[in-house]
Amino acid sequence: MEPATVLSISIGAIVIIITGFAVYTAFGPPAAQLSDPFEDHED
Repeated sequence: MEPATVLSISIGAIVIIITGFAVYTAFGPPAAQLSDPFEDHED
């Protein structure tokens, strides 16, 4: 494989992994530990 192809696939895989982790953190089981800053400082 050419180096440009390997680099493109690597960057694409990293982006997909980061996106998947962000979605898991936002909507998965760890989301129960997140707090809403607007509800914490309601006047």
